[in-house]
Amino acid sequence: MQRCERLYLIAEDIIAMFAEYIQAAMDQAIYEIIDDPEPFYGEVPELQGLWATGKTLEECRKNLMDALEDWIAAHLAWGYPIPSIGGHTIQVSKEPMAVAD
Repeated sequence: MQRCERLYLIAEDIIAMFAEYIQAAMDQAIYEIIDDPEPFYGEVPELQGLWATGKTLEECRKNLMDALEDWIAAHLAWGYPIPSIGGHTIQVSKEPMAVAD
């Protein structure tokens, strides 16, 4: 297998890991109506500090997914732990990864 093919397979695995984690988190989301100009509120209770609002339920869901993606990126950048959710994890190695031919 050539180096380019290996990198492609690694990238596919990483994309799948993130997609499965995001889907598992969104499956755990809860929504409620609050007294606010954006009355739809959503959060993922297992992920501290992750919440969003919207004028409609669909807008709230979209905003929550955007917030989740930002939440994951911030946790990775700052070295904060990302808890397992629904049996899914984001595995990050702090060791440099070499791809040998």
